[in-house]
Amino acid sequence: MSNKLVLFDIDETLIDSGKAGSRALNSAFHELFGIRDAFRDMKMAGMTDIQIMKEGLMTHGLLSDSGEVEVLMYKYLDHLSLEINNPWKHVKPGVLEILDTLTWDAVPIGLLTGNLEAGADIKLASFDLRKYFSDGAFGSDHEDRNMLLPIAVKKFSQIGINTTYEKCVVIGDTPRDVMCAKIYNAHSIGVATGPYSKADLEEAGADLFLENLADKDVCLEYINSI
Repeated sequence: MSNKLVLFDIDETLIDSGKAGSRALNSAFHELFGIRDAFRDMKMAGMTDIQIMKEGLMTHGLLSDSGEVEVLMYKYLDHLSLEINNPWKHVKPGVLEILDTLTWDAVPIGLLTGNLEAGADIKLASFDLRKYFSDGAFGSDHEDRNMLLPIAVKKFSQIGINTTYEKCVVIGDTPRDVMCAKIYNAHSIGVATGPYSKADLEEAGADLFLENLADKDVCLEYINSI
């Protein structure tokens, strides 16, 4: 019998980092290349960190085969470890309650996020949330979010949690989160805690769309129905 597996996005789904990620990217880019606010006009929601970095480098004519992405990645992580300590960050409504309930009910939960794994650790550690997640798929596993669900399923199988795509639930705040589930016939729950509305998430094809995870009973009822 397959286990169900619930996979969470991080930014604007679990947490608001207080724009730590965008500040860290801009600061890292400025330190390395002397360009201020390099990512100012980029719509990053749902993109992986590697995609964002490559697009920023291409926009400014700096992307080649000389390792700029890797250099920028490590400099970004340095800045992120500082920027995450800000007074604006907070956990999104209902997150702690739903994570506690799923953990208590022994439902396997993991991450499916565009963050680099090291970046995810920095962000979640600042809220003491990393302890909830035994594994996951990250932007450092693949730069295309649509490739992350198979990676997550494989990783969980390696720690003894076997599942199928049809038993997976992806929870996120963007149409990209919805799409990366739909293409594998997995389930998706859209939460309007980021830049997209419930209507946007419904239009994207989310199986369930909520204002936020404070709608715990509705969310859990859907997960338990799978």
